[in-house]
Amino acid sequence: MAIKTGLTERLGIEHPVLSAPMALVAGGRLAAAVSAAGGLGLIGGGYGDADWLQRELGVAQRARVGVGFITWCLARQPRLLDLALAHSPAALMLSFGDARSFAQKIKSAAVPLICQVQTVAQAREAVALGADIVVAQGSEAGGHGAARATLPLVPAVVDVVGEVPVVAAGGIADGRGLAAALMLGAAGVLVGTRFYAAVESLAHERAKQRLIAASGDDTVRSTVFDQVRGIDWPRPYDLHTLRNSFSDRWHGREVELAEDLAAEQARYTQAREAGDFDVAAVVAGEAADLVRALAPAASIVEGMVAEAQKLLQRAGSLVE
Repeated sequence: MAIKTGLTERLGIEHPVLSAPMALVAGGRLAAAVSAAGGLGLIGGGYGDADWLQRELGVAQRARVGVGFITWCLARQPRLLDLALAHSPAALMLSFGDARSFAQKIKSAAVPLICQVQTVAQAREAVALGADIVVAQGSEAGGHGAARATLPLVPAVVDVVGEVPVVAAGGIADGRGLAAALMLGAAGVLVGTRFYAAVESLAHERAKQRLIAASGDDTVRSTVFDQVRGIDWPRPYDLHTLRNSFSDRWHGREVELAEDLAAEQARYTQAREAGDFDVAAVVAGEAADLVRALAPAASIVEGMVAEAQKLLQRAGSLVE
């Protein structure tokens, strides 16, 4: 039995599972593995490193994968969109910014446009731009995001976008999350934290192990890691990571951090290069409790879908 939805039909995929385009983590190997398993893998365009993107698109080789961009970063280097489109991606995802400058070029290339949103108003705007798929991202998600929670946001977005498939993101890491998202009216899921600990992920092995040992109780939403990395993220987006000694020291003390920024930047850079994740960030969300082992991306996709199928079949028996 397969789970067929508007998402699988629109993207021509077997399973309604997308891997998130995590910056510097979701490379060509991970994206290709997710696609080979029947979902759709997205390479993370990140902060605009053209050489990195070109290399990872090459790593994916002939696999049918998509590419995701941080929209406000893409606006600074619009040529990266041409680089991605030259590889005929299966989809192009835009998140965190005004997509108007890029939507028409993507549509003209006959590439499905995925827009990630954090509010109902943004969902309406995405549909008006011609988004083929809307990702409703809740605050439980790892990485950057905003304030609304996944459970109420997804059906609210479903209610305003008409026939456009909605993908749920935030706090989803297993078949229970996939089944729940479908019951909310979503046509599939976008998964980040679980794939962070995939064998094919580019995350540092020590970071993966730290995630495996963590709980969602150990996460924090903050701006201090962006501050120390010198990345000026626009409001209202902050970063969801595992807590560590750096965030414990500086979260809520951003003014003092700014005063000592040069020294802290040097310390942070050294820690990141050394794989010291008591200082460097492990980007993960509240689904950390559900990540208990490294696993190949294929087994993550297959396990998620199989569990969701069983739960959906079981749900039918609850109704008399």
